[in-house]
Parts: sequence; structure tokens; C-alpha cells
Amino acid sequence: MTTSAAPTAKPAVVKDPSLFKDLGGLPVIQKVVADFVALMLADDRIKHTFRDTDLKRLDKTLVEQFCDLSGGGCIYTGDPMKEVHQGLQLTNAHFNALVEDLQLAMDKSDIPSHVQNRLLALLAPMQRDTVTR
Repeated sequence: MTTSAAPTAKPAVVKDPSLFKDLGGLPVIQKVVADFVALMLADDRIKHTFRDTDLKRLDKTLVEQFCDLSGGGCIYTGDPMKEVHQGLQLTNAHFNALVEDLQLAMDKSDIPSHVQNRLLALLAPMQRDTVTR
């Protein structure tokens, strides 16, 4: 008798929820995202890149993304970064401005720099998918 092996499922990535806790949990992530979006929209260096953006969806998916990456148990429902940023002609200067705005938003919520750096380290690889020139 021949048995066929079931396809092996990719193991789920187990995330360390300590970053989520250190960030202050969902209420603080939601506040950081609200402040972050406000800063981006006021930032002359990058505000033009959000001209055609559904801001309500942006807010929702950023909360999901930060919560997911930090081990908070959320599921990111947004599109892949490469797809979202395709055609925007973003530069490293745009990416750096965005990071600065995120740091300001986290500062506003009194998140310690060593905790900020842990989140930024998880976000940094996304630069490859967003910067296109």
C-alpha cells in the first residue's frame, strides 16, 4: 500500500510579544500611528506621496503591521510593501523622512529609544521594497 505524504506546512513564525508590551500595547500603537500619519501628512518632504492614499485604510493597516511585527497577535491585512509603493519613485531621502516622522511619533508617546530601535529594526528591511530610485 502506498501512502502519499501530506504537504508540509510552513511553520508559523513565533513572535516575541515583549516588544508589543514594551511599546505599550494596542492603545499606544494606535496613538503612535495617528501621530505618525499626521506628521507624514504635514511633512513637506513626503506629504505628496500620500495624495491618492486612503488614509483610513493606511491608519488601519499601519496599526496592524506594527502590532503584528511586535508580536501583538494582530494580522496584517495590507498589500505587500513592494506593490503599495510601486510607481511612487521613492528615494532613500523619502524613506529617511518617514523614519524620522515615526521616531517623532514614538517620542511623543514616551517610548524609550531602545524600544523604538527594536521596532525600527523590524521595519528597516522594508526599505528594499519601497525605495525605487
